[in-house]
Amino acid sequence: MAVNNLTFEVPAGGVVGFVGPNGSGKSTTIRMLLGLIAASSGTGTVLGEPIEHPERFASRVGALIEGPAFVGGLTGKDNLRSVAALRGLPGGRVDEVLKVVGLTGREDDKASTYSLGMKQRLGLAVALLPDPELVVLDEPTNGLDPAGIVEIRELLKSWAAGGRTVVVSSHLLGEIEAIVDNLVVIRFGELMYAGSLEGLMAKATERVVAAPEFAGDMPRLVEVVEAQGWTCEVSGDELIIQIAAERSAEVGRVVTAAGLTLRMLNPEADTLETVFLRMTGATDAELSEQRRAQRHAQGG
Repeated sequence: MAVNNLTFEVPAGGVVGFVGPNGSGKSTTIRMLLGLIAASSGTGTVLGEPIEHPERFASRVGALIEGPAFVGGLTGKDNLRSVAALRGLPGGRVDEVLKVVGLTGREDDKASTYSLGMKQRLGLAVALLPDPELVVLDEPTNGLDPAGIVEIRELLKSWAAGGRTVVVSSHLLGEIEAIVDNLVVIRFGELMYAGSLEGLMAKATERVVAAPEFAGDMPRLVEVVEAQGWTCEVSGDELIIQIAAERSAEVGRVVTAAGLTLRMLNPEADTLETVFLRMTGATDAELSEQRRAQRHAQGG
């Protein structure tokens, strides 16, 4: 079963991250919503129209799904002209979107000479051709160098600021965290979370990590920390103190007053990646075991 009773809503406007481990049903879900494949049961709406009738919303949607495919013998510009003609879109949009995605100057080169990153930009241009209200992108930064990733990040944010709804599926959780307003997290076709990024990050934890200059001082360091009523745990040569990261200076003062010297004092807070892995499984082995358990429970 690719998707199992998956129910969520995406608010209009802003950037929405759609994330989950490999094989969780992200591409299947996107394809069902865009009318590319049919659901075995259930229904949904896109821009208020039922997914059983994609012709009612297709002209208002732009999409880049699982890597763009182009005619290598045609130039980038002619590929876009062909798509525009097929969709009945004005030819004037071609030059506009080429400029938006940063391909001006290379538009007359054959698509076969494009790098993976350039092909990805051309795919983004195709998604923008209809001047869509909703943009759905599957791994939009695939093949881009760090500068290109930052550029696309700012581009997506600007689209959302202009009133569009941008749905982004990506494995780069650091990039997702930097741009999204809302998140949908799925695992093995089932919903794990749907809501604001702020709401999900409320599940994050903070800590202060300290290490004494001399290993023999660890027992004394634990004693000093616990005397403050703080919960702590020794991990190797480090002490994990379960308090807000902003209180690291307070730890430093207490330890110094006790006559101890630290070689490290580091405030830490969970990232989206940390919260995601805790929610979905931290390793491939863990995910595989969870998937086997799920299939057994479903009688598979």
